[in-house]
Amino acid sequence: MDVQQIKTKLVELYPAFQTMPAELLEETVSHAVVRTVPAGTVMFDEKNPCQAFPMLLSGSIRVTKTGASGRELQLYRVVPGESCILSSSCLLGGAPYPARGIAESEVTVVALTGPIFNRLVAAHEPFRNYVFSLFSERIADLLQLVDAVAFQKLDQRLAALLLGKGKVIHTTHQALADELGSVREIVSRLLKSFAEQGLVVLGREQIEIMDPARLRRVAAPA
Repeated sequence: MDVQQIKTKLVELYPAFQTMPAELLEETVSHAVVRTVPAGTVMFDEKNPCQAFPMLLSGSIRVTKTGASGRELQLYRVVPGESCILSSSCLLGGAPYPARGIAESEVTVVALTGPIFNRLVAAHEPFRNYVFSLFSERIADLLQLVDAVAFQKLDQRLAALLLGKGKVIHTTHQALADELGSVREIVSRLLKSFAEQGLVVLGREQIEIMDPARLRRVAAPA
């Protein structure tokens, strides 16, 4: 991908770049690092220093927190047009990463180095507004996650997760458990119960929703 293609893609996906002066945009792209990595690549890890601000052009990154027991809790996903609140907060605060980011699929990312990121925050108001708007959006998402983990039963959360993935879901019980911050055995038992009730049909790495109306009732708060 050449410089012009990168500029075009950034402007298309990130409105903050649409009003950026041509000279500043050219300098930003020329000093950025463009990477394409396969699925499963660890983009950043806990306790590592933050050295760049990622702006996705394609693919998705899953951001997770791992507990002392080894269990993972998904905090959020990053897709094209979005960026990572942990990266911005770590760059602004000079702190290491408190979580891990893993490529869910092949990812192409434009990585803005710390000096470039800081210059854009200081010099270009639309970019600064974009960065700080991420905080409010992600904090709202994280508060919803805290509410779900603290106050909703796991069967409710699992039902809601399934409903958000379409009629036929291609996934594993372990992947669902990771998203819920639970363990595979418990999720498998709940899925078996859903199947016995006629809510879903289970296959090999596949779940088909058979009764979405009843599944919504399971997902609804008591």
